[in-house]
Amino acid sequence: MRQKIIFQFLAIAILLAVIITSLSLYNLRNTGIKSVIHNAESISQAVKNGLTTHMINNNMDQIDTYLNLVSNMNNVEKLWLVRGELVAKQFGNGTKNESPRDDMDRSVLLSGEMKYKIDESLVNTSIRITIPYIATAGVGMDCLQCHDVSYGDTLGAVSLVLDVSELKEIGLESIYLIAIAIVFGIILIVYLGRRILKPYIILFENLGKSISDAVSGKFKNISYTPGLTKDMVSLADEYNTLMSIFRDTSEDIEKKLKGFVGHRQSGYSSNPLEESKDIIANLSNLYQFKKEIELDSTKEEIYNRLSQVFTNQFKIKHFTFLEIDMLKQKMTEVLKVGDSFHCRAGIIDTPHLCRAARTKNDVTSIDYHDSCSHFKKENKFYHCINVDISKNAYLIINFVCDSKDELEELKDNISFIKSYINESAPSIEVKLLMNALKESAFKDGLTGLYNRKFLEEHSKKLVPQALRENLNIGVLMLDMDHFKAVNDEYGHDIGDKVLKELSRILMETVRDSDLVIRYGGEEFIVLLVGVKNEFDAMEVANKIGKKVRENEIDVYAGNKLRKTISIGLSMFPEDSKSLDTAMKNADIALYEAKNSGRDKVIRFNEEQVSSVDLF
Repeated sequence: MRQKIIFQFLAIAILLAVIITSLSLYNLRNTGIKSVIHNAESISQAVKNGLTTHMINNNMDQIDTYLNLVSNMNNVEKLWLVRGELVAKQFGNGTKNESPRDDMDRSVLLSGEMKYKIDESLVNTSIRITIPYIATAGVGMDCLQCHDVSYGDTLGAVSLVLDVSELKEIGLESIYLIAIAIVFGIILIVYLGRRILKPYIILFENLGKSISDAVSGKFKNISYTPGLTKDMVSLADEYNTLMSIFRDTSEDIEKKLKGFVGHRQSGYSSNPLEESKDIIANLSNLYQFKKEIELDSTKEEIYNRLSQVFTNQFKIKHFTFLEIDMLKQKMTEVLKVGDSFHCRAGIIDTPHLCRAARTKNDVTSIDYHDSCSHFKKENKFYHCINVDISKNAYLIINFVCDSKDELEELKDNISFIKSYINESAPSIEVKLLMNALKESAFKDGLTGLYNRKFLEEHSKKLVPQALRENLNIGVLMLDMDHFKAVNDEYGHDIGDKVLKELSRILMETVRDSDLVIRYGGEEFIVLLVGVKNEFDAMEVANKIGKKVRENEIDVYAGNKLRKTISIGLSMFPEDSKSLDTAMKNADIALYEAKNSGRDKVIRFNEEQVSSVDLF
């Protein structure tokens, strides 16, 4: 920078020197020409006066002598007279030919105006000049008395060739002196300028470097050399104070913001202001996200919202949300986007083997060896995050990347991603707790089956759906045969065990889409949702009866107990458009099964209604 300023300053000085020298040369030339012309006019006037004197004294025969004397004057190379046409007519061409010698003579005789031209060579310089002799009339000289001419006519001209080489030499000497003076002045100005400007140039360079560093987030003070004015020193001190404020403020902001959302794994930007800008933008988005999830009514809505953040904000293509219940040893895949969860086969039935859940730490792809032994997908990379939802419930988020660069970008953003996950965790925990409370209200405490309250609530949705989709529902009403005798003979603990065994058999026999409900005491209801017809429903009922009949229950001291059940079957909406009526019909059929010997399945028909009424 310093060399550039000095070079520019020197270039300006040289340009000024050239301009001044050129102007001086031009002025000297014009002055020299004017001086020569003035000298020529003086000589011409002397010639005119001599001619007039000789004419008046009638000494024209001596005019040549006079002209030779004038020609011998310093710097006069040639001198001749040119007689005009009017004088030539009156007096002839004279003793020697005084006719015009060249175009300049003829032009001056015609125009009556002085003309000149300069003849320059490398060594010599001369001026050829012709001055007209104009007829005048007045006191002292009246050309009209002797010449047959009018006032203002051109009588002739005096032509001269003057040597101005000496004058040129004087001009060149002046130019040399001016050039030397200018060069000396430039050297002096540059020297003084460097001494005077040096502190300012250094200060300017330091300011430029400091500003450049500030743009990249490095707020540095500047140093300055002695020689600055008091105002410049004050300016530098104020600038350093400003940089200190910026540095302290930016560092404080960065530390506090990182306390909210953490920091990136790799510093992609060395500019704390840029990173703070990203963090502030993320905090703003995070605040909006938090407000929205507080209004979400289900955990599924929260998962979907979190999924949208991953996809839209962080451009993540493949991920899966997995819930793990460690008490039940159950892993549930709650949401999946793209191609992910490639370790499913190894941990879906044994969630305690999930490394992220077991270590409660992030698990990510590592070069040259596997951090997760269950991830077998070639040319794919993974990053798994464990989130504690409650004491025994974890959320595992399995990210899968197509390239190592994509994985590195994910790791750079992982602190921001976790800030969204951490904001979601309390809301998810609340939703799980609410679901658990709701489920406990709808679950039988002994068997874990749904209870009558659940049936009442669920039927409000189930019936319209079945009617809308033309679904058949097989209604099985079951009752344990002679259950009171079990309680009386073996005690209520064995009675509870018998009910649990029956619950287990029911859950293992029916499909996941079917509903098993403990209706009360030893009475159960099974809703076979979407069963094809009554024959398929009857087959399921018989299978249940057979499994119960064959099941042995340990009582005590090696004794075994076998029980049977009676089942009543009704079809919805074939038997009734009302599910409540269909259940009553199944109850009627159950009564018929009990009344006709127990341990059997009876299909409801209309005749059973009248027999029950008669009873």
